[in-house]
Parts: sequence; structure tokens; C-alpha cells
Amino acid sequence: MAERNKSNSKHHANKPTGGDKKATKAKPPRPFRFRDALKALGPGLITGASDDDPSGIGTYSQAGAQLGYGIGWTMLLTFPLMAAIQEISARVGRVTGHGIAGNVSRHYSLWLLNGVMVLLFIANTINIGADLGAMADATKLLIGGHSIFYVLLFGVTSVVAQIFLDYKRYVAVLKWLTLSLFAYVAALAFAKVSWGEALAGILLPQLTWSTEYFTTIVAILGTTISPYLFFWQASQEAEDQRVDTHKRPLVEKHYGARREFSRIRADTIIGMAFSNLIALSIIVTAAAALHVSGKTDIQTSAEAAEALRPIAGAFAEVIFALGIVGTGLLAIPVLAGAAAYAVGEGRRWPVGLARKPKEAAAFYAVLALSAGIGIALNFTPINPISALYWSAVINGVLAVPVMVLLMLMARRRDVMGRFVVRGRLYWLGWLSTSAMVLSVVAMGVGFFV
Repeated sequence: MAERNKSNSKHHANKPTGGDKKATKAKPPRPFRFRDALKALGPGLITGASDDDPSGIGTYSQAGAQLGYGIGWTMLLTFPLMAAIQEISARVGRVTGHGIAGNVSRHYSLWLLNGVMVLLFIANTINIGADLGAMADATKLLIGGHSIFYVLLFGVTSVVAQIFLDYKRYVAVLKWLTLSLFAYVAALAFAKVSWGEALAGILLPQLTWSTEYFTTIVAILGTTISPYLFFWQASQEAEDQRVDTHKRPLVEKHYGARREFSRIRADTIIGMAFSNLIALSIIVTAAAALHVSGKTDIQTSAEAAEALRPIAGAFAEVIFALGIVGTGLLAIPVLAGAAAYAVGEGRRWPVGLARKPKEAAAFYAVLALSAGIGIALNFTPINPISALYWSAVINGVLAVPVMVLLMLMARRRDVMGRFVVRGRLYWLGWLSTSAMVLSVVAMGVGFFV
């Protein structure tokens, strides 16, 4: 009897109760929500989207207007090169807990660090000025008014938001601003695209041996692979690690490294693919609406928007102009922030957009100074096209030593510990560096010839 009771109690103990059934019942999968997908992405998305800033839009519009569909293949070429060097930048930031300038200050000479910081600050500041001018011109196209007022409005708003907005909220704003780039996908709907020619231009490179053609390729490479992107993404990875109390630099806490590298790769690939897709959309739109009709003298993004009106309709012009404003609001904080991170990390100051203004006064002062000079450039007689040209020259010259430094750091065990970059990513990084060297050499030859 006792045995039977024991057996029964055992049977009842193993039998799941109603509460257990509820506990073991699988949760229904959550429906896809765009907001959740956007939250999963980070520095890679913002970095990629900021690459299509108003000055970049001007470069891509000019390429499409001058050379037509045949220049589309450059987007296919630059994607793996851009993705590789950005992923390496992000890894350096996540592994070490410092951005690029922070690592240079710890492992290389002071004169090299100072040269990098000065050139980056100058190039980014000129770029901010040119972007603000393009945003102001685009807004004037949309609603009229005075360009100088819009320069002040956009410039001051960007600085105030960076300094005083909560970091997580500010990053969320930047992520939502990436949606403004879809304006250029929408603009395709209003351009009469010859899709056969466009596809051939993407998949079948047709080189034209002319100065104009190779100058355009150099401009595209310089626009898609820019030093401020390296600095920003590395610093943002380090910043995210500082903000999250559960994270430490991977050189200190090895656990979870594989998961972090997978996240960085996915984030970077999505961000760079998005960037190149939008750039390709701009090239194809300009080729279809402007090149085909013989309008090849486009110089700025605002001119491209205005030129679309008689060819693709007023709505296409409005979409294009709105995109310029949206991308500018995204790019200016990245440009000013990258300069501030570089100078602050190089000087070993407290840095980071997550810090309160009193905690990182010098960092925020550099950020405000860069944006302030950029605003002031629009009150001078300096030609914005000339300014952009010299900004591209400085970016090209700066990109080469920065990329070489980045590749050397990525292989140093005293920097990366057990996480030195190897394999295909390493060689793609050097291929990207070589492509940048060739573009700078070609730019120099074109300059002196």
C-alpha cells in the first residue's frame, strides 16, 4: 500500500499542472515592426547614411548628369571596400574602448596625431559649411526666404541638439533621419529610367579614357570613403560601450566577442549597402532626368533639385530638396562630432555625447567651434564649390595615412589583443587603402597636369 501511494505521488509530481503548461507554452513570435528593426541597428547605419550628405549628393548628381548610367558600376566597386574599412574601424573602437585618435595618441607619435587632428578638423569644418549652404538653398527652393537665415537655423539647431539632448534620444533622432534618404528612391519614380541601360551601367564597367571621367571616379571614391566616417564609427562603438554598464572593452572582457563582431558586421553591411543604394538612386535619377536631356552642368545638390523641375516635374524637385535637408541634418552632427571626438580623444579629454556639458566642456567646445566656423563660412565670399573641392583634396590626403594607421593598428597585439583583424576582412581593408592611394595619386596628377 505504501509502495502504491509512493508510486501515485511520484506520478502526480511528474504530471504537469495547468500552471506548468502555461509556463512551458511558447510565446507567439512578435510581428515585424520597423521601429524594432531600426533599434537593432547602430553606428553603422548612421555612418552609412551620413555619407550621403548634401555635398555627396552634389557629387553623385554631377556624376550622373555628366556621364549618365555608365558610371553606376562605381557603387558596386566601392561597397565591399567601404564596408571593410568601416567594419575594421568599428572593431578597433569596440575592442579597445577608444576611437582612432585615442589609439593613435597611445601608440604613435604626437606630431602624427596633431597632423591627423588638424587636417580632419579643417576638412570637416569646410564640409559643414558647404552642407549648410546646400540645405539653405534647398529650403529656399521649397518655401522661399533668405538662405542665411536657414544656415543659422540648421547650424544652431544641430549644435544645440548634440549638446543638450539625451544621448539615447539623440541617436534615435539620427536613426529616424536616415529615412529621409528614401526620398531619392522615390525620385526614381518620376524619372523616365531606361532600366536596361541602368543595369548595364551597374554590371558592365565601360571606362572612358578622359580626364573628366577619372576625375569623377576620384570624386566618388573620395565621397564614399571619407576619414570622418572612420573616426565617427570607431568613436560611437566606444561610446556605446561606455554607456552600457554591462559592456567592457573586449580586450578586458573577452566574453561575447563573437556576438559583438557579428552585430558590427551586420550593422556595417546594412549601413553601407543603404548608403550605396541611395547614391546609386541619385546617379540613376540624374542620368535619366538630366544627362539624357543634355543638362550636364550640375555643380551642387541644390542645382540638381532645381534642374529636375522642367524634366521630371515639380514633385520630383520637392522630394529631392527635402532629401537634401534631411541628410544634412544627419550629416552635420556626424561631421562636427567626428572632429570633436578626434581632438578630444587625442588630447585625452573626457569625450562623448552621453556626457553632460559640464563633464566634457572641452569636447563640446570643439564640436561647437567646428559647426560655428562652418556657419561663418557662409558669410564669406568663399565659393562653396571651391571650398568643397579643397575639402575633397584634404579628405583624400588625410584618408591615406589614416587608413594605413588603421590597418597597422588592426594587426597590433598591444592594441587589439587576441582580436587582431585577419583573413578576408584584413585583405579587403588593404585593398580599400590601395584604392584610396590610387585615387589620391590620380587627383594629384590631375591637379598638376
